[in-house]
Amino acid sequence: MNPQKNISTRAWLELTLLALIWGASFLTIRVALDEIGPLTAVAHRVGWAALALWLVVVFMRLPIPRAPRVWLAFLMMGLLNNVIPFGLMAWGQLYIETGLTSILNGTAAIFGVLAAAVFFADERITGRKALGVCLGFAGVATAIGLENLLAFDLRSLAQLAVLGGTLSYALAGVWARKMLAGQPPQVAAAGMVTGASVIILPVAWWVEGPLTLALEPRTLWAIGYYALAATALAYLLYYRVLGMAGSGNLMLVTLMMPPVSIVLGAWVLEEALRPAAFIGFALLALGLIVLDGRIWRLMRGWFR
Repeated sequence: MNPQKNISTRAWLELTLLALIWGASFLTIRVALDEIGPLTAVAHRVGWAALALWLVVVFMRLPIPRAPRVWLAFLMMGLLNNVIPFGLMAWGQLYIETGLTSILNGTAAIFGVLAAAVFFADERITGRKALGVCLGFAGVATAIGLENLLAFDLRSLAQLAVLGGTLSYALAGVWARKMLAGQPPQVAAAGMVTGASVIILPVAWWVEGPLTLALEPRTLWAIGYYALAATALAYLLYYRVLGMAGSGNLMLVTLMMPPVSIVLGAWVLEEALRPAAFIGFALLALGLIVLDGRIWRLMRGWFR
């Protein structure tokens, strides 16, 4: 884990804004799923985000890569960071609450630590990281409920699908570090969602039918939000916060998103989570805090 930078007030504000944007995305995706299928929802998400991000690239006059190797890397990044996780999570949200989806989404940071340890020699598992990972998985097991996994019904499969999406996010982080280093973040984001669009558009068309904008106004608003705000704008904001605060501090967004999703899910959709979900979130949050390392170093300083 990279050492943390001190977070400025501006970075805190933008980190909070990012958490609010992403936290609300779970609600808008669920609203859209009332009328369109999960693959179609993903196709709309990455397709409109790609158009918006390329407009940003052109406006900023950034160089557009020409090497086939780079575009193949974008294609794989789009598959790992968009098509697989967006698709699995959208399907999962048909059967589980938005708040629970957001809680399980935090597992991406846990899987990210494990994936980095497997693929990079400088990211070995230390005692602190091992403790954080164990706490994180204990939180996930608590949130899901082991009895639900034994039942293996649609709800259990949906929760496993969300976890599969977070694993794909972790592998995408490895791929980006290996294959996309040096690309301007705006170009990398635009190329990634373009690669995702190339994959998902024909698949969604074949499985769920032609894409259309002849939809209910609430569905169009939901698509507009999660495509333009929670994808295009959020990726640009993500890289801004990354530059200001560093990757360690950026991980805090995974702790800030679930409360937003839980409140919106309860308010708009009248969802209610089991107490075990909140206990699981507390354990997962503790695991992420341990992985973050600041409190760990502070405690060690107290006992010196």
